Amino acid sequence: MKRISFLFISLCFFVSPIRAQIVNTESARMQSDTVGWLGSVGAAFCLTQNTEKIFQVNLEAHLQYKTSNDRGLWLILGNHGFLKIADSKFIADDLLHVRYNRKVNEWMRWEVFGQYQNNMITQIDSRMLIGTGPRFKLVKNKSFRLYAASLFMYEREKEKTNPVVKHSDLRNSSYVSFTYLPKENIELISTTYFQPLLKKFRDFRILNQITLGVKATQHFSLEVKWNYLHDRFPAGDAPRTTYLFATGLKYEL
Repeated sequence: MKRISFLFISLCFFVSPIRAQIVNTESARMQSDTVGWLGSVGAAFCLTQNTEKIFQVNLEAHLQYKTSNDRGLWLILGNHGFLKIADSKFIADDLLHVRYNRKVNEWMRWEVFGQYQNNMITQIDSRMLIGTGPRFKLVKNKSFRLYAASLFMYEREKEKTNPVVKHSDLRNSSYVSFTYLPKENIELISTTYFQPLLKKFRDFRILNQITLGVKATQHFSLEVKWNYLHDRFPAGDAPRTTYLFATGLKYEL
């Protein structure tokens, strides 16, 4: 069975785009017993006029496929965004993430993923990732779910700097994620990632993402998102700390 939902962000405040840094696949997983395809598409628009006109757009798509034997799960995430200031400044970022999740037993799944991204603000000309590792279900009941994972990934990165700097590294990508459902119409998801460089442990990234969803009607929900990223050694002269706040409406068929 297919199910498609649409997300429109009606109000947003972006300090620095961090979508293409670390992908929170936990918040992208759709909890459903449906075999086959699920999906969503979304769009965010921000327009500010002060001394200069600032226009920002973000488009995103999400597909999920559960196999008929209920042991495999595919996730495909895509994102394109740009920021235009007046007529002379233009900033863009892109992301494509593919992940396969295989059920080993009731408490463990094995994941394999690949990703391509770029982000002009954080001075990433291109970053390609491929990784694998286990994901563990620690707690699962009617109102609370807790997961943890420890994956290893190969990272190949080209910085948008002069002179050009290239990296070829191995990183750990561990995360802890919980979902709290105090009521049937309220969902709170929090995920914290830690990604240290294996050859230099003090070179790390930390991401925390919190999403609060309140279902207003059968089809409409209000969503509030908060992202915080700290990169100990960012590309070029990009800031170490970036964050994002967004709120909007979600429509689900």
